[in-house]
Amino acid sequence: MALAKANGPLNILLVEDNPADVRLTQEALKESAVPHNLLVAEDSGAAMSILRTEGRRPDVILLDLGLPGTDGREVLATIKSDIELEDIPVIVLTMSRDEFDILLSYNLKADNYITKPIDVARLKELLVG
Repeated sequence: MALAKANGPLNILLVEDNPADVRLTQEALKESAVPHNLLVAEDSGAAMSILRTEGRRPDVILLDLGLPGTDGREVLATIKSDIELEDIPVIVLTMSRDEFDILLSYNLKADNYITKPIDVARLKELLVG
């Protein structure tokens, strides 16, 4: 699922409510040396607002399942059922190792599932091959 772009940095939307996990993801992306622009949404409302704003479409979404309010599972279902958003790759990035969450995420058409802490090599492999 290599997403690297020949014409510039990868535009990544991180949907994560925990500031510590945002920092860890930023560090993992920096360590991976993948050229990128990172936009952070702290909840589902902010994520959907970004996704519906013209000109802000990300190349990939890193999505936490444990969001406040509307959780990541519902966000994933919304994205993948929207004809204008469904082709954006979504990588679930979460603490949950629960088999139910893994299977549900793939059933909702997640493109990949990574558990925290982030394996930098795995993340880089997914983003650039």
